[in-house]
Amino acid sequence: MEQDSTGSIKEEAQPEQLKLRAGRAVVDAMVKSGMKLGLGTGSTAIHAVRRVGELFTQGVLQDISVFATSFQTEIECEKFGIPVYSLNSQRLSSGLDLTIDGADEVDPQNRLIKGGGGALLIEKLAAYASLSYAIVVDESKLVENLSLAFPVPVEVVPAARVQAAKALEKFGANVKLREAVRKAGPVITEHGNLVLDIRFCSPVDPVIMEAELNKIPGVVENGFFTGNPPVVYIARFNGAIDVRGVQLLHEGKK
Repeated sequence: MEQDSTGSIKEEAQPEQLKLRAGRAVVDAMVKSGMKLGLGTGSTAIHAVRRVGELFTQGVLQDISVFATSFQTEIECEKFGIPVYSLNSQRLSSGLDLTIDGADEVDPQNRLIKGGGGALLIEKLAAYASLSYAIVVDESKLVENLSLAFPVPVEVVPAARVQAAKALEKFGANVKLREAVRKAGPVITEHGNLVLDIRFCSPVDPVIMEAELNKIPGVVENGFFTGNPPVVYIARFNGAIDVRGVQLLHEGKK
């Protein structure tokens, strides 16, 4: 941290401010009344959730139906009175118009690693059920190759912990059971499963790897997201917001 001439700390809040601006920008550009909307999880996506909440309470957004990808997101929606539904509900069973989420890494083809917050299973359900998909990140999340710096989360049923780890190692991955913070023992997902974080020493094909990892018995889902390329809103450190990818607007009901 640095201080300016007045002794005040400079730029300490900058990363959070970037997330805030990008989260608001994607909502203002893409969310319309009548939409069936997936809302993601994490420190960046939460700003998009809050922007949707602001516009909903102001009456700017009307008749929206939301699928929340985690308890965190659902609780935030409750604060604004946003109606939340299951994907199994009649309201959302036909799919979502748009999902907005964050990402842990984004490559030049807009393929993603997600699941740093442990919600990868439901985040993927939302992403792959959506006609349009939008990701919000700051530029530190942009990489040339996925999974070299940030681990890929793999959600496994508890009984498969050891055998799945051995199978993952055969792909050349370093495997580590994710340990909880402020709780003794491993992370337990909202579905009662464990998370194995894997990291590769050399580039892999994320499309092939996404499919192959899910063939391992006991693996529920993995954090490669390649099946629904998103438009990516990138908050630059200089304050600019870039948009990368094809932005398709599905406006919901009129």
